[in-house]
Amino acid sequence: MDALELLINRRSASRLAEPAPAGEVLENILRAGMRAPDHGTLQPWRFIIIEGEGRERFAQLLEKAAIAAGMDEKSVEKARTSPFRAPQIIAVVAHCDANHKVPVWEQVVSAGCAVMAMQMAAVAQGFNGIWRSGAWTENEMVREGLGGREQDKVVGFLYLGTPQLKASTTILPPDTSAFVSHF
Repeated sequence: MDALELLINRRSASRLAEPAPAGEVLENILRAGMRAPDHGTLQPWRFIIIEGEGRERFAQLLEKAAIAAGMDEKSVEKARTSPFRAPQIIAVVAHCDANHKVPVWEQVVSAGCAVMAMQMAAVAQGFNGIWRSGAWTENEMVREGLGGREQDKVVGFLYLGTPQLKASTTILPPDTSAFVSHF
């Protein structure tokens, strides 16, 4: 797949089924994430692959976090079932060094770039996914459950698998005029 075509036609897929990326395909996805822009060569990211029985453990973690946050029954159930939306999830944690000359915000953005690169690598190899964030990225219990430290930041969860719906390969080009100016 042509790189420019891949980037300008990017779209997420939320309905994902087996199979998930594995073997060399998964390794390519992780390598793409490792190539994200990285000022200071900090490699400020950690990738936690959640699949198989790990999805059940992640479901239990989200359920406990939802209960601890005082969420209603419906929200607790949604938390419990969300890891089963895809056969594989890669949680991305910005592994921040607050005492480095590179500011923390830049380390977090770098980890975010890794997520985008990994999703594009998945699409280039016939898979797809969706980058989910939301309240769980801010939840201390979830961060700690993923092995994150206090100074770390969960940037998101990249749900990966085989798209169930065949999306159009092209989308209407966006009108950039409302977003671009010249200095």
